[in-house]
Order: sequence, then C-alpha cells, then structure tokens
Amino acid sequence: IAEINRINQMLPINVPSTKADTIRWWIMRVIDRMEHFKAEHYRLLKEDMTQLELAVWKAKLDEKEDADSNQKVQAKRAKIDVESARKERRITSGADIIIRNVLPFLQLFDGE
Repeated sequence: IAEINRINQMLPINVPSTKADTIRWWIMRVIDRMEHFKAEHYRLLKEDMTQLELAVWKAKLDEKEDADSNQKVQAKRAKIDVESARKERRITSGADIIIRNVLPFLQLFDGE
C-alpha cells in the first residue's frame, strides 16, 4: 500500500512528459522488491526444509531407540555400527516423501 500511495503522490506533481518515466521507475522498484522477497522466501524455505528433514530423521531415531529399549537386548548381541545405522535411518526415515508432499504448499506460484 505504501508503494501505491507513493506513486499516487508523485504522479500529480510530475510534468506530463515525465509521467511515463516515473511509472517505469516505480514499476522497476516494485519488481526489484518482489524479487528480493522471492529470494528471501526461497532462502527461508530451504532452511525450513532442512529443519523438517532433520526433525523427521530425529523422530525416526527416537522411534528406533524406543523400540530397542522395549525389547530385551542381550549383552552378547553383535555390535552394530552406530554411524551406519544412523545413516540408514536417515535414508529410510521417509523425509524425502514428506518434503515432496509439503513443499508444493510452501512454494510461491511463479505464474509463468
């Protein structure tokens, strides 16, 4: 609204020969601001998708830990490579499916 008010205040005081230039300047300013906010939205979206992926992974790890604690684990059980188990749970956590289905609701409509 501030941008519309600005152009409405500027146009009446401009000489008719400069009105087209003033409108062009105003449109470019609005487009630049829109591009800035699109870039900011994309940056935040990327950050939030990373957090979502990590949250899903953590939930999967917690789920596995709960399942392990509920079962009687014998001391003689072979050692599991914890790092590879964590990586495997990250891959099988389902985060890619969740993100693929959530992302369309958060993306900006480009209209092109």
